[in-house]
Amino acid sequence: MRKRVKKQEQVDVEATMQPLHDDQGSSQAQWQEQRQRALEDLIAQTSDAMITLNRRFQVLELNAAAATTLSISEQEAPGLDCSAVLSCKNLNRMSLCGTSSCPLTRVLQEKRALPHDEIIIGTKPDHLSEVSVSVTPIVQQAEICYAIFTTRDMSALKVANRVRSNFVSMVSHELRTPLNSVHGFIDLLMQGHMGKLTEEQHTYLGYTQEGVQQLISIVEDILLMTRSDLGQFESRQEEVHFRGLVRQLVLSLHPQAIKADVLLRDALPGRLPSLYIDPLRIKQVLNNLIINAIKFTPPGGTITVTAQQVDQNFMRIAVTDTGYGIPGEDRQHVFERFYQSNHSQQSRMGGYGLGLSIAKLIVEQHGGTIGFDTVLDKGTTFYFTVPLYRGQSQGE
Repeated sequence: MRKRVKKQEQVDVEATMQPLHDDQGSSQAQWQEQRQRALEDLIAQTSDAMITLNRRFQVLELNAAAATTLSISEQEAPGLDCSAVLSCKNLNRMSLCGTSSCPLTRVLQEKRALPHDEIIIGTKPDHLSEVSVSVTPIVQQAEICYAIFTTRDMSALKVANRVRSNFVSMVSHELRTPLNSVHGFIDLLMQGHMGKLTEEQHTYLGYTQEGVQQLISIVEDILLMTRSDLGQFESRQEEVHFRGLVRQLVLSLHPQAIKADVLLRDALPGRLPSLYIDPLRIKQVLNNLIINAIKFTPPGGTITVTAQQVDQNFMRIAVTDTGYGIPGEDRQHVFERFYQSNHSQQSRMGGYGLGLSIAKLIVEQHGGTIGFDTVLDKGTTFYFTVPLYRGQSQGE
């Protein structure tokens, strides 16, 4: 009798629990369905344009915001080549399609996400949009299967930046004239045009002249950045033999390298194709990178300039040092304007945080890309790409 009661109780408990399990399963399915609907609504209704591309540069899918931005229907775009839909250009309106600067190409080569790159998208002249783009690779079985482009319109922000840039430009212009006057008069004094100077006076005037020259350099750099923000940046590209440019620059920076007790050298290959660049601007890029390397390389270290052709359109130029390396917390901020690291070496070396920003600006205006590899206490390599000369006419 006792066994029968126990068996009956077991049946009753199972009968009571069964609907509970069914309810839990049903609730879980409803929750998953609700999440899926929310995700679909998010993609469909967000104001950010979202485009999915495969490894063959074909459009797989895009949301309503992307269709509006690119002036194409959501049904028409899938299957088209991205050059026929996005047609990415840099801010200098140079096409990025088929180059190493293409955002998707960079993601596939570097195998990592590309955050917040400013480009122009659109194939129709009346539907071009200046956007901030992030490219996120989707990895399956250790391979990138496709990538998601997410773009945000920058028009309103650009208007605010233009007002700020106009103000900064005006102030910088007003500063440049008196600074140049002071620099000129100090030069006259040091040359003895106002009477002979004692050795001590000459030394102190030298310090003053160095400080004024640094201020002039800062003003010129700020003016360069504001001209770029206002769309007034100009590069005069022409055929340039890179070997001569590098050797001239290495020679001019040799005294600074000797003072820092580091070896500065080039290791260029025997034959190099001509480049299609603005020689003054690219010399400024190399100058900024080499001076940075001199600052952050301890005595006895080495700084090497190298170059290598990467494809039919671009050459890769690199500046490698055996210095302190870049701390992990600073790496994402390296190209930010006026960024100053809290690292002890940074505080000792000084600087105002514009050199690398300007280098990035100039390289991108040439249609190239810039990046770096670094290992703490072993060194850093900054590298950038510039276009090869292919018979282009000046200013093309």
